Amino acid sequence: MNPVARQSKSGAVSKRAARRRRRKAFAAVLMVMLLIGGCAFFAVGHRLFGDDHQDPLRRADAIVVLGGEHDGREDYGLHLAKLGYADVVVISDPYGPGDSVMARVCNSTSASFRVICEHPDPSTTRGEALLVQRLAHEYSWRSVIVVSWKFHLVRARYIFGQCFDGAVTMRAVPRTYARPVWRWAYTYAYQFGGLGKAWVVGC
Repeated sequence: MNPVARQSKSGAVSKRAARRRRRKAFAAVLMVMLLIGGCAFFAVGHRLFGDDHQDPLRRADAIVVLGGEHDGREDYGLHLAKLGYADVVVISDPYGPGDSVMARVCNSTSASFRVICEHPDPSTTRGEALLVQRLAHEYSWRSVIVVSWKFHLVRARYIFGQCFDGAVTMRAVPRTYARPVWRWAYTYAYQFGGLGKAWVVGC
């Protein structure tokens, strides 16, 4: 091989090696950025949706049980009413007819408190906040206790702050959350998305 051809081949090899090094460096930087982004996502998500954001219990005009899951929230709302924290329990009913839990709790009116079950429209946290605002205007309520998942409290507080004129005490359903990491990732992403939607849509 003549010197010119040898030099040309050597240059081509050097260029390919340089491209490989740049690709490896880019991949390494991308991996680091993804790792940092993932850590930040989980850290902020845990701070907003994993930490305890409950308020101290205080008497209110009504206890509002948000829909979403039959995880003991309805009975917790009724329990708070039995303890004297409100004379009315509003239970959101997005579940439709034939739900045995709703059939039971909606017939739990007693001498010390009244139960109101209504379907929110739309069937979202915003719809529930609008429902409470309507009932508050009808019954002259100025304060409510809102019961939901622990990871939902920040978003629910924000939405009720947009849609409800009165004071809000947030309370989490007294339960544990044994979830794999991927479920928490989905939960955090959903709550972040819901906060963003609430900020854009408003009430």
